[in-house]
Amino acid sequence: MPAWDRVDHNDTRRLVPTPESERCFSRRSLLIQLLGLSAAAIAGRARAGGSPNHSAPLGLASMNRAAGRPFAPLLGPIPLPSDGLNAAAQRSFYARVMLRDQLVVPEGYRSDVLLQWGDPLGSGRFGFNNDYLALTPLEPARALLTVNFEYISPRPWCAGYKQVMGRQLPFDRLKELLSGRGGSVDALALAADDPLRQPLLEVATAALEDVGIGVAEIALQPQGWRRHSGRFDRRLNGLTGLNRPQEQLRSSGPAAAVFLRRQRLGYDDGLGDRVIGTFANCAGGQTPWGTVLSAEENVQTHVVEPVHADGSSPSPARRPFQFDGERLEGLGNPFGLAGNKYGWVVEIDPRRPERPAVKHTALGRFRHEAVAVRARAGEPLVLYSGCDRHGGHLYRYVSEAVVRDPRDQANSRLLERGRLEVARFQPDGSGRWIRLQPQTPVEPLLPSHFEAFELPAVLPVPHSDRSQAGAELLRSDADQRAYRQRFGTLAELYPGNGDEQLGAILIDAHLAATAVGATPTARPEDTELDPRTGDLLITFTAGGSDGEGQADPAIFRGPAGESSWPYGWLMRLQDENPGQGKTGGAFRWRMVATGGTPWEGGMGFANPDNLAVDRAGNVWMVTDRASVNGSADVFGNNSCWLFPAAGPAAGEPLLFATGPIECELTGPCFDPSESTLFLSVQHPGEDNATHQQGQEEIQAYSLVDRDGGRFEQLRQVPLGSNWPSGRSGQIPRPGVVAIRRIDGAPLLG
Repeated sequence: MPAWDRVDHNDTRRLVPTPESERCFSRRSLLIQLLGLSAAAIAGRARAGGSPNHSAPLGLASMNRAAGRPFAPLLGPIPLPSDGLNAAAQRSFYARVMLRDQLVVPEGYRSDVLLQWGDPLGSGRFGFNNDYLALTPLEPARALLTVNFEYISPRPWCAGYKQVMGRQLPFDRLKELLSGRGGSVDALALAADDPLRQPLLEVATAALEDVGIGVAEIALQPQGWRRHSGRFDRRLNGLTGLNRPQEQLRSSGPAAAVFLRRQRLGYDDGLGDRVIGTFANCAGGQTPWGTVLSAEENVQTHVVEPVHADGSSPSPARRPFQFDGERLEGLGNPFGLAGNKYGWVVEIDPRRPERPAVKHTALGRFRHEAVAVRARAGEPLVLYSGCDRHGGHLYRYVSEAVVRDPRDQANSRLLERGRLEVARFQPDGSGRWIRLQPQTPVEPLLPSHFEAFELPAVLPVPHSDRSQAGAELLRSDADQRAYRQRFGTLAELYPGNGDEQLGAILIDAHLAATAVGATPTARPEDTELDPRTGDLLITFTAGGSDGEGQADPAIFRGPAGESSWPYGWLMRLQDENPGQGKTGGAFRWRMVATGGTPWEGGMGFANPDNLAVDRAGNVWMVTDRASVNGSADVFGNNSCWLFPAAGPAAGEPLLFATGPIECELTGPCFDPSESTLFLSVQHPGEDNATHQQGQEEIQAYSLVDRDGGRFEQLRQVPLGSNWPSGRSGQIPRPGVVAIRRIDGAPLLG
């Protein structure tokens, strides 16, 4: 089944402009110039191209069987080497397409919505923008599904809140009051009788209740997995513990000493080593002893991210509350949340709802995206995680003590004491781990390293005025040399002794890592261990810069040596045994898949995100590209891909699923028999909220067939989404789906 339909529409439908890009021209005049057609001719040729139910060319099913593929891959919106079409057929087939507001799976498979935003769950509800998923079996026919709820997409959230929750929030009133005060406000400074206070607190409370972590019990029935409420159902949100102190989260490890200290440079939330809530929960990982690790990522949207030299946080006033209908930020401000308590890995036990969640500070504070866990008897516990930002780093945590039994629940204590290390990559495929410890020398990269690639250096290091929180940029080699002369080791940047000093380093892990010379990478989004080889698989979403960080162009290069490549990579890293030494260690790395269009040297996908590896070693990958993202729009809806581990199609990217309009597919995981793939459908309709009949735009692209011939494509794209209902005018709702074969066999059986 194609991932899109051939266009069949009439010329009375509205054409809505989109942002300009090299390959996306939605204005009618540009379409006419590009194709030399009138608007009527465009519609007429589209009608001649086939109906919305047009199927794949005849012979593709037999071609897939002959190629030894485990399923018939979907046909995406661009020509792929795996589509089985010759050049002439590609030009004909891809000339007119229409993106679909559906979760599309291959022939012989089906998908069922398991949970969606607003469903009752524990003491609350199933939250918004579900991301990471982890399955914990209870018995053969019952399991617990742990779900991260990452953030709020204001347009669809505001549009659907009343319908989903049964009550209206004062969005318009809040927007009106804030517009008269410049669009943002320090809510903590508002007087008790200020008319802005009540609507602000209502919206901020509702938003933080819609993020965090949930645990839902599910049951296997003849028709597949279904929701089954049980005693394990649980909900942690961004305000857990605010009104019930006994539910506050605990913190372990060195940074707890920072939270407990009485004298500090910055803000004191009065909670000591306890924490209110968790939010920005993106990806995560599972431990062999049954707990789930939830990664807090983009906390800087809601709390102050920079910290002082002693690890304390500036006042919440530095991150004021903001809402204008398009952006909803600074949610921690009204509640006085201290920024240094967010950006951690949170451990919960789905089978023990009475057990408090714990933020393990020995793992470092940064924009965590995923956690891979290696637990071998007789060796230290090892965890890998990435910081998802331009110029973010790859980290390894090595426990102080060793694992005795990988399934022993006492292993959680190994997350409290150990060493955090950060990766330094070399262009020759080698690398080493640098310890983030007080005695580690300060040795940031030279700005001239970037200038050699004709790129400006973007190297943020801890501010040289240690009374100031945050970073400064090193802009020249002379700046770097002066910085090193002033600060010889991390101990000279972060004052104190013992856990207070180490805790401050771990709280400021990103800047400390840059200071010791870690490689700035290309937004590492997931880390997974290959069960066959033990290799670490890493997705890097996009190379480039956002003005605050820059990927190392010596490591992250496009297929033709491009110093900035927006489409991402998949890397394999072979790590040496970290238990063999106490001064870091070495590794080898190689890129195994590159994003981008086939005619630019890529493999047909863009912006790889979460991974899952099944027992056979097949790699499943989902993508995360913005709905409006310049040249990346050519890739269409976000998708799920399979890289087979063996057989004639080994290593070939096969398109398994495509998501609804303006969504991201996240959190792939399997049931114990690997007969079901669970996926999160996150933020459908994020840019345009609810799709109304006739609301669409026409995009035009210049594509290349397999023989190198260039041809033009017209693409019809709905604006907004109605997923999962599929009915025009119905609000979109994030949710979790269960995908299985119709015959009930294993996914790749």
